[in-house]
Amino acid sequence: MIPLKTIEELITKHLLLEKDLASGNIDKKLFAEKSKEYSDLSEIIDDAKKYITFEEDKKDLEKIIEDKTSDEEFKKMAFTELEKLKSEHEFKEKKLKLFLLPKDEADKKNAIIEIRAGTGGLEASLFASDLFKMYEKVSNKKKWDLELISISKSDAGGLKEVIASIKGKNIYSTLKYESGVHRVQRVPDTETQGRVHTSAATVAVLPEAEEVDLKINESDLRIDVFRAGGPGGQSVNTTDSAVRITHIPSGLSVSQQDEKSQHKNKAKGMKILRARLYELERSRIDQERSQDRKSKIGTGDRSERIRTYNFPQGRVTDHRINLTLHKLEEFLEGEAFDEMVESLTLQAQEEKLSRLKS
Repeated sequence: MIPLKTIEELITKHLLLEKDLASGNIDKKLFAEKSKEYSDLSEIIDDAKKYITFEEDKKDLEKIIEDKTSDEEFKKMAFTELEKLKSEHEFKEKKLKLFLLPKDEADKKNAIIEIRAGTGGLEASLFASDLFKMYEKVSNKKKWDLELISISKSDAGGLKEVIASIKGKNIYSTLKYESGVHRVQRVPDTETQGRVHTSAATVAVLPEAEEVDLKINESDLRIDVFRAGGPGGQSVNTTDSAVRITHIPSGLSVSQQDEKSQHKNKAKGMKILRARLYELERSRIDQERSQDRKSKIGTGDRSERIRTYNFPQGRVTDHRINLTLHKLEEFLEGEAFDEMVESLTLQAQEEKLSRLKS
């Protein structure tokens, strides 16, 4: 049960924000922040008010049911209304608990997604390519803006590695559970005996960090420039346009050579480095907060096998929540992706709620 005082504070806060926003005396910098807070509260304020009046409404209906002078038909109606009230109250309580859960400040951020071929040779690189195409299709359906940062292709036409940034609404909250090892089971085109092979690719989804989120001192960076290798334009192999940025304190290093311009390569490299450092710091803080707890649904362990895509049986299984969807083709087309995300999000919320009770 949520303390009524907590709910009353939400109602009071909503009223004060409403008055502040209507006054027109708010600093421009605070206006957007307060407007967002007011909008978020507005989504649950009716539930909060009804939660407050629940006990009183319940007592009124119970009086009618217990009153010996009341008409039997009237009592039946009151009983039905009471059952409905209890059911709605339970739903509102869960909704309010979820609202009161600590928010992940990164949820509304854009994201950087990194996909790398794992075990399985050329077949793994083809699977990495399939995963990237899936995220591209999801982005198109949601009208997100996907921008390629770097790409390395394999001999088979697959991908050894691809890094992209995705911009839009609530990107990280949607994609954060994709981090981990994705495994594929299928018969490769080169397999003459029809045997099923198992390959893997790793996915890392990082919240895109702004400069205000993370201060990186120039003195902590070592920047090396070198001549880019591989296929490219006229100048790609003749000028020192490739950049390697090393963050000395953490040892993290990023190389970028896709652009002909050294300046553009450095900018892209810094975007990746900032995201990785931000996620490193977030992981450190999370571990300190919950040293004795391990969430079933992680968002950062790239060595954890999270999902299997089984082509012979046409299914995709998420091992963290034991959910199997028998619609592999639709999933890879981005059609059934939301169904998986909603189940993962719901399970993660349930875990947080259970930890609050313990």
